Amino acid sequence: MAWAVRGRSSRVFGPSVWHGVRDRPSLALTFDDGPSEATSALLAVLGRHSVRATFFVCGANVERLPAVAREIVSAGHEIENHSYSHPRFDFRSRAFIHGELARAQEVIGSSTGRVPTLFRSPYGVRWFGLAEAQQRLDLLGVMWTALGLDWRLNASLICARLKRRASPGAIFCLHDGRETQVRPNVRDTIDAVGHLIPILLERGFRFETVPEILCPKQSTKG
Repeated sequence: MAWAVRGRSSRVFGPSVWHGVRDRPSLALTFDDGPSEATSALLAVLGRHSVRATFFVCGANVERLPAVAREIVSAGHEIENHSYSHPRFDFRSRAFIHGELARAQEVIGSSTGRVPTLFRSPYGVRWFGLAEAQQRLDLLGVMWTALGLDWRLNASLICARLKRRASPGAIFCLHDGRETQVRPNVRDTIDAVGHLIPILLERGFRFETVPEILCPKQSTKG
């Protein structure tokens, strides 16, 4: 049961992916729990390297910081659903789970003009009723290939951890917020990303959004 609920490759509680296609040297950076007061600083780091990422945002944080959510979109990044209030879903009702996803969809859409097509469950916890909610809202679940553990490691350790786990199609999970906290400290995440990107670019990796990394490249041959 534990694997069904939290296993990265589990599809027991709904359609889900944890890596992209492995036929090209591409990675996806993803950031959970935003937007926050620190998101703009992270966007500046990504912008310096012309890297696009995928942000799984909480609806409550979007309501609090709608201008930052719009900044994510205007900078060319993907903005996706990470629930409204960041609860654990285990032992919750089907109505509660659907309500969390639906409320986040509405807030994100009305604030940014973008309706998410992807969903990452808070804490990676899936439960009964999630599949129906995803189907009703047309959302694909996204887990991760590697966690940065950036809520408890310093920048050097975060960077070293993800360097070791870099592989074609990898989806990295980091955080530009801390659940729904106001003014969270994510300085180590931002510093780690600034160090990690040039290292992986030098190793020949490219950075793609999650929708891009899930799709095979179309052949141009006639």
